[in-house]
Amino acid sequence: MSAPPALQIREANAHLAAVHRRAAELEARLDAAERTVRSQAELLARHEQQLRVALDELGRTKDREIAALQEQLLTSEAAVHSLQAAVRQRDELVRQLQPRAQLLQDICHQRPPLAALLATLAEAERLGPLQASAPGHLLPEGPGPPLTNSTGEEGEADRPPLAAFGTTV
Repeated sequence: MSAPPALQIREANAHLAAVHRRAAELEARLDAAERTVRSQAELLARHEQQLRVALDELGRTKDREIAALQEQLLTSEAAVHSLQAAVRQRDELVRQLQPRAQLLQDICHQRPPLAALLATLAEAERLGPLQASAPGHLLPEGPGPPLTNSTGEEGEADRPPLAAFGTTV
């Protein structure tokens, strides 16, 4: 076999040099890409760690707020139960006082006629009894039958007669 011509050797050497440069260039680009990927991975890891810390803090804040709201709920429920018991007690008191209130209303409605009756009785007492032995008294046959209160109800005849005057109510 004969030796290759010098031109082929030069071309082959040039080709090898170009391949070697291209390989070095690709290795440099690969190193740069690896550095970029490592840098981005580190950046993503730090960012993920920051997010994890923020998420953990957010979870703790949420748990604290939930605990505070649960305590508020328990306090509110206790207040509601207390208020419901107070309402039940007041309702019972109102139920007990209603007959008395009705009685007081009836008394208030009866007051004006009762006051007039008391004033009339006071006037009658002030006048005093009639003098039966006085000369010239107007009743020739005596004082007459005893006076009684009459409301028209049955059974009044069975009661003893009431004195006309001289008593207080």
